[in-house]
Amino acid sequence: MTQFASGRPAIALAMQPSRTRHVLPEALIQRLDTIGQVLDRSPMQRFDDARAAKLLAETEILITGWGSPTIDAAALAQAPHLKLVVHAAGTVKGLLGDSLFDRGISVSHAAQANALPVAEFTLAAIIFAGKKVFRFRDFYVADRNRQRTVPMQADAIGNYGRTIGIIGASRIGRRVIELLAPFDYRILLYDPMVEKAEATRLGVEKAELDTLMASADIVSLHAPSLPATRHMIDSGRLSLMKDGATFINTARGALVDEAALIAVLRTGRIDAIIDVTDPEIPEVASAFYDLPNVFLTPHIAGAVGLERTRLGEMAIDEAIRFIEGKPLLYEVRREYMARMA
Repeated sequence: MTQFASGRPAIALAMQPSRTRHVLPEALIQRLDTIGQVLDRSPMQRFDDARAAKLLAETEILITGWGSPTIDAAALAQAPHLKLVVHAAGTVKGLLGDSLFDRGISVSHAAQANALPVAEFTLAAIIFAGKKVFRFRDFYVADRNRQRTVPMQADAIGNYGRTIGIIGASRIGRRVIELLAPFDYRILLYDPMVEKAEATRLGVEKAELDTLMASADIVSLHAPSLPATRHMIDSGRLSLMKDGATFINTARGALVDEAALIAVLRTGRIDAIIDVTDPEIPEVASAFYDLPNVFLTPHIAGAVGLERTRLGEMAIDEAIRFIEGKPLLYEVRREYMARMA
């Protein structure tokens, strides 16, 4: 068991309520109160005021979420008893720095919980892309008859025997692979960190990126956004895609040369399902809004609405493990930061 000053850990919250509704509903707050003492049910939104100074002085476990202020050296100086930070969201990049690791404070996050809805969204996108659902919808609504849609049913569409290309064996990429397993797909995987034997265990074929781009009927992007992966999907790789193929991005917009993507989309040669862009909200005049072969959504693949409760549940489960002296399942170490999304 981890030792705390009063026997029960002092727990504080730091997140923006308007962005984290459903993350910690009343039932989860009550659960927190059974494992420790919640100092204030109202989350801190800044660390530089009198209220924060009072709370941080007592805090031993800090649960953060979207909109949390940065846990920098100044904040840590006010939190002498802090032992654990659990982020009830995905990436901790931008939230904390070396000063926290220098203090030996443990860190965990709920990225695995956020991966589940992204993978589910991707599965739906793949199935709809295989059947050209959006094109059927558009023609049917525009014509209000079936003169164009009936002949399309004889085209080489559908999900039987299709080749799916997964770029990145991330948490999300691996979950997508699991969800695709029951279907009649051939799955190619590009990830330089995955050896052939591991790919076989995952039930996929390891492929080079250019081979995957040229072979897949549907390409789904799940790589981390790092300096080395910026614009990894460029004009050259997009030119390799088959006529009629679909490109799906639920990862990060910066992974794609969007000017090159728009150029190929304008030809009508491929389709795209885009949930993330760079910038996060495209310019008003962006072709992403208007091209008929683009299905654009406003970054909703990750946890929204009730799905956010998974984030809070995972964060509390990690806090309980820490209190009980058990290893954290989703610990973030300093050395992980350079390759995290």
